[in-house]
Amino acid sequence: MSRGYPFDEAATARAVIADDGTLREWNEGARRLLGHSADAVLGRPAARLLANDDGTGPLPSGGHWDGTLDLRHSDGRTVPVRLLARHRPADGTHDGDWLVLAPPPGTDPPLADDPLAEAGLLQSPCAVAVYDGRLRLCRMNDAMARITGLPEERVRGLRITETGGLPQPEELEHSLRQVLSTGQRLDVRVHTCATDGGSARTWLARMAPVTDADGRVRGVVVATHDVTESDRARQRLRLVNEASVSVGTSLDVIRTARELADVCVPVLADFVTIDLLDPAEHGGEPPRRVVPPVPLRRAAHRSVLEGEPEAVAEPGGSEVYPEFSPQAAALLTGRTVSAAVAAGDLDKWLAWSAERGERVRQFGIHATLAVPIHARGTTLGVVVLARHRRRDPFTADDVLLAEEITARAAVCLDNARRYSRERDTALALQRSLLPRRLPPTAALEATSRYLPAARAGVGGDWFDVIPLSGTRVAMVVGDVVGHGVQASAAMGRLRTAVRTLADLDLAPDELLTHLDDLVVRLYEESGGDGGGEVGATCLYAVYDPVSRRCSLARAGHPPPVVLEPGKPPRELDLPSGTPLGLGGLPFESAEVELPEGTVIALYTDGLVASRDSAGDRGRQLLFEVLGDETRRPGERCGHALDATCDRVLDALLPRGDAADDVALLLARTHALPADQVAAWDVPDDPALVAPVRREVGEQLERWSLTEAAFTAELVVSELVTNAIRYGSQPVRLRLIHDAGRLICEVSDASHTAPHLRRAKTFDEGGRGLLLVAQLTQRWGSRHTAEGKTIWAELNLPADERRPERDGQ
Repeated sequence: MSRGYPFDEAATARAVIADDGTLREWNEGARRLLGHSADAVLGRPAARLLANDDGTGPLPSGGHWDGTLDLRHSDGRTVPVRLLARHRPADGTHDGDWLVLAPPPGTDPPLADDPLAEAGLLQSPCAVAVYDGRLRLCRMNDAMARITGLPEERVRGLRITETGGLPQPEELEHSLRQVLSTGQRLDVRVHTCATDGGSARTWLARMAPVTDADGRVRGVVVATHDVTESDRARQRLRLVNEASVSVGTSLDVIRTARELADVCVPVLADFVTIDLLDPAEHGGEPPRRVVPPVPLRRAAHRSVLEGEPEAVAEPGGSEVYPEFSPQAAALLTGRTVSAAVAAGDLDKWLAWSAERGERVRQFGIHATLAVPIHARGTTLGVVVLARHRRRDPFTADDVLLAEEITARAAVCLDNARRYSRERDTALALQRSLLPRRLPPTAALEATSRYLPAARAGVGGDWFDVIPLSGTRVAMVVGDVVGHGVQASAAMGRLRTAVRTLADLDLAPDELLTHLDDLVVRLYEESGGDGGGEVGATCLYAVYDPVSRRCSLARAGHPPPVVLEPGKPPRELDLPSGTPLGLGGLPFESAEVELPEGTVIALYTDGLVASRDSAGDRGRQLLFEVLGDETRRPGERCGHALDATCDRVLDALLPRGDAADDVALLLARTHALPADQVAAWDVPDDPALVAPVRREVGEQLERWSLTEAAFTAELVVSELVTNAIRYGSQPVRLRLIHDAGRLICEVSDASHTAPHLRRAKTFDEGGRGLLLVAQLTQRWGSRHTAEGKTIWAELNLPADERRPERDGQ
């Protein structure tokens, strides 16, 4: 249970004397001591209270005074009084004055049998003081006297708030009261600020109750220890730990440099700059050897002052540093360079850089440290720390701490640098492998976007639009597992394989089967050690503008979203298929009819999964944006589709910080008008080829293709004759008049593919396909569900070409 003790505030005689010598304050203790009331002495010269003075004596000189004076009592007698005087300079709240204190009577050293005399160890080198039950000083040793700057006999009987020798006196007295009241020990840590002549100090005051033989608390003993060094060691460990946690949270060089600056200010320095060697000056890598003058680029800086007014260079700016600058000296020697302005260490540098010299004088910078940034045998740059608000210079411990923090940050900076270099390489490779622009086709207009991952690194997302025979077009989007250069290289191999397989006019499910075999084979060739492709997803679609039908198949890829004119967006229900690389599992194709003007969206999962793990919210946003897609009046279709692409990314990735790569392909379908297509059923009789040829000529005349008629009739005659001779019924001929070309297609029920051969001199046949190859721009064959189709394309003269539609 706590106990109460009497605390008489008037026990100490207290007076305040203004700098002009008049009394400003006079408490009850002073009245008890000399008998004069406050009304009798306030506003009058304090010297009149001296027994041996005429009332005009000067005030003490210096900051404090202590001693014994003979004072005049109100009844006329002389009273010798032990006094302590402390000058309080003028500040914003009051004018300068002197605080004069007289300890209360009865505060002589305690008797030998008094328990206060047995507080112990007053001769100890540890600073010890004993306070009585009124919290007035009873005894203190020489070590405590050195701390307070006052001998025991001058301050005995005063409270700790009255002596003024210890830091944070109010907090200390509050703690003394607590120990006196509860009888429990208490430790209090106090700090003194740095001065021009020294550094800040930390003290640990250990308080314990002093009890008598009956166990009653009679006072408090205080032992004070200087724990500055251990406190600084603890701060250094805390700062190193903070650097380990706070620096390197990302793989961005600039952000890492800012984090390093944030850790150092204000704990270690008042102003910090981080300047890095510019890799662009040395082919993308830091130089192997630093030679003066040294070009450096400012990565970050930080100050205790708002706006970093001490800075001369701005972040991102580049400057050249001469050999005698601290930055260059640290980089050339590979060691920390410590410099003090007062010692003249920076005179040459500040004279060379007049602007820096002005900043040093303006803000009072007095000490700097230049610490080189080394990691894995590579020099990356330099950290410069400066002090101006803190008056203490950098110590050897500060140098070690700065080097430790910089060394930890250097590894993070090097990791970020290496990551950025690899990411730039992978991104360059990725963009070189992706189509620079999508080819114009009669089947659809298309636009695309690719956004690399903000944090995980460039991945293997890709897209493509591939023109096929018969005005058909293939659309493909895929995603290779992983990130980095390997994923980009794998993407390039798969994209090339898709284009090669597309040239064979394979059905979507067949193409994915071949692609799956390729991924498995490539992984096996890599030895299965993770160095090769381990999997991918893909969606492959083929759209025919003549039939307006689209055939699709997917291998573990998100299904496309379609927006038909006048209808809400919907997700196509397609067989999911397994990701590429599992091997041996079949893929299924699905076919849908798409009205002209349908918008189809193909994308990788990074677009919708960036919103949440399941992607449901992302898909919902995608539906909303596509649902609002309209063609703006007077705007070309391609431009409207391009704007829709941007709106999709703005809605789903408002900050552009995708967690994974994003590939988006938007296409609007077209349909060939019926008057651009002509078809005939060919009877199984070579003698009837001539009538078919005549009908073709008539059709070409209706299309105004008179210049191309002869070549076209000859190609049709050869293809139809071959189909009748070597194919199976039914045989069908189709002509497609596209913008700039004429396409001839002959289909039959045979699955045997034709091939070119060189006819001998006396052979009667074997020259038909060779002739077709010579007369046409290109030709080929494709397998269909009913058999095969042989096709050939003829480029039309400029005056016979159809005008291109918008978006082509």
